[in-house]
Amino acid sequence: MSEAAAWYYVGSFGQLGPLTLEQMEELIDGGVIEKSTYVWNPTMNDWLPAGNITDLLSAFKLVEPLASPPPVPGRTPPVQQTVSGQPQFFQPTPPLYSQSSSPARVVSIQPHGYPRMLQLPKSDKNRSIAGILQLIIPGAGRMYLGYSALGLIQLLAFCCTGIGYVWSLADGIMILSGKVGIDGYGRALED
Repeated sequence: MSEAAAWYYVGSFGQLGPLTLEQMEELIDGGVIEKSTYVWNPTMNDWLPAGNITDLLSAFKLVEPLASPPPVPGRTPPVQQTVSGQPQFFQPTPPLYSQSSSPARVVSIQPHGYPRMLQLPKSDKNRSIAGILQLIIPGAGRMYLGYSALGLIQLLAFCCTGIGYVWSLADGIMILSGKVGIDGYGRALED
C-alpha cells in the first residue's frame, strides 16, 4: 500500500489504520464511519470529518438509512372523518399504558400524590404468603417479595432491638391489606 493510499480514522478505540480507500468505503457502508468521523491520509494537512472528503462522499451517497425515523410522541397527524357530509378532524389519543404480550394487571400507583395508571406484568409472588411470612419472621416477607435489603434491615432490627418486630408486624399488615402493590422487581402482586 502506498503512503498516499493509506487512510486513518478516529473510532471508538482511538486512531485506526492504515486502510485502503475500499476498506474505508466498506466501513462507511457498515455504518462504522459516519460523516462526522474524523479521517486523515498523508496527502491532507489535518484531520477532517469524513463528510468533507470528496473521495469518500460517493460512499456516503450509497448509504441509505435503514428505516425512517419514528414519529414524534404526541404529534400524530389529525385524522379526517366525515360525519353527515361534514369533515370532522380529531386527534387520536395515546393509550394510558403500554400493551404487553404477558398477562398483566393495571395498578394505580401514586408517586408524590399524583395518581397514574400503569400496566405491570403479574408477579409470581403471592401477597398472602408474603404477609404471613412477614408476620411470623421479621423481614422474611419482604425478602420473599424481592426487597432483600429492606428485609435484611428488618431482620437485623429485630435481632438487635425489639422495635424490629413491631415494624415487621406493621409491614405484614400493610402487605396483607394491599398497601404494597408491587414486588421488588416492579411486577404487580396477585390478590
